[in-house]
Amino acid sequence: MSKKKRHLGLSVLVQLYGTHAHAWRRPGTRVGGNPDFSEWASQVQLLERGKFDFAFFADFVGMGGADEYRQQVGRNFEPLTLAAALATVTKHIGLVATVNTNFNDPYNLARRFASLDHLTGGRSGWNVVSSLTPSSAKTFGIDPATSPDSRYERAEEFIKVARKLWDSWDDGSFDHPNKETGVLYAPQSGHSVRHHGDHFEIDSLLDIARPVQGYPVIFQAGNSDQGREFAAQYAEVIYAAAQTIVEAQAFYRDVKGRLAKYGREPDDLKVTPGLYYFIGSSRQEAQDKYQSFLDAVDLSGKKRQLMGVDVSNLSLDAPLPDNFPEPTYGRGRWRQLVDLGRRENLTIRELILRFSTVGGHRIVVGTPIDIADQLEEWFLGSAADGFNLKPTLLPDDLEDFINGVVPELQRRGIFRKEYEFSTLRENLGLRRPPNPFSQKSLSESKSVMAEA
Repeated sequence: MSKKKRHLGLSVLVQLYGTHAHAWRRPGTRVGGNPDFSEWASQVQLLERGKFDFAFFADFVGMGGADEYRQQVGRNFEPLTLAAALATVTKHIGLVATVNTNFNDPYNLARRFASLDHLTGGRSGWNVVSSLTPSSAKTFGIDPATSPDSRYERAEEFIKVARKLWDSWDDGSFDHPNKETGVLYAPQSGHSVRHHGDHFEIDSLLDIARPVQGYPVIFQAGNSDQGREFAAQYAEVIYAAAQTIVEAQAFYRDVKGRLAKYGREPDDLKVTPGLYYFIGSSRQEAQDKYQSFLDAVDLSGKKRQLMGVDVSNLSLDAPLPDNFPEPTYGRGRWRQLVDLGRRENLTIRELILRFSTVGGHRIVVGTPIDIADQLEEWFLGSAADGFNLKPTLLPDDLEDFINGVVPELQRRGIFRKEYEFSTLRENLGLRRPPNPFSQKSLSESKSVMAEA
């Protein structure tokens, strides 16, 4: 890994209109029609102009029948396909695609990500998810009663197999073809994968060279204890949610403190909390923007949810009941929600506005200097290595951040002015994984030579 000064990481969850549920309804927003690649390309090119580390693409596959996801369907692209297309119109920014381990198999996915890493010149990332909603279970014919433990076990084995497949070939295996002898590559540079596990049976060799980065950068979101442990073992970037710096520092210490038992260093995992922001030329203007966001949240309907739990039969102006049920998935965020409600004695209405509508993420409101102050405090205070921004409206709020906050962060010396390296892994300050099979082969060959 190339040594570099630690800098604040910045990324964005890119959605077509922004993260506000009613962003598509604002004046001037083009809606309807087929998916338009140019709209996505312009958003990511804007991020690259702002020197962001990566653009992150969520996926709602199989969830189009659920009310909360219907605004996403129709004009979205499948993330891996979109990332491959974006590789042709970008040069530096990382492209991170969400892919669910429940709906794929290791060989095909390892092949696709290896292809994407070569197509991007080493800028690919895989956001690993193993969630299973009732609607997606119906879509793919999967037992909806599959436990979180079982899904994590399958995801763990999935990643292990994918890594073995990426290590099918030594680095540079195809760099020295010999036309005179007719040898395209040395046979010993290939390493067949023979895996026999609880979930997968693989006996194969990946039909593409080892990825530029060794492996695509592995991303994961997990606030639960199980999710944190999974990230400590496999992830290189973890998404997080925290309302206060104390809460964020506790998460940061906890998840990084788990790395040593897996032979990893604290810097091998980057912690990036989600962040909603409202920027104004004055604090009053910023506050007015935030209030307009709150006013746009419609609570008049009969069906209301609080982090996936139906609260339609509860009074909006009452506190959480003592027997508030724990959801099947998203348990880490649910605990944060309950803790916040109990700690500040918030009503259900207040919890929906402050927590549920922003997925439990922090909200900052103020001038560009105010925003930069808070980001710097968390970055220097061991609460975050970077932030995954959630612009409520795109591209408006993103342009405000790039034009106002980014120059202030650069002036303070904590954010890059130019991309320093060619790969996402290097720009994030992450080590390139060695190929364990090629090291073993090298060791064995040295041993044989010594004996001779």
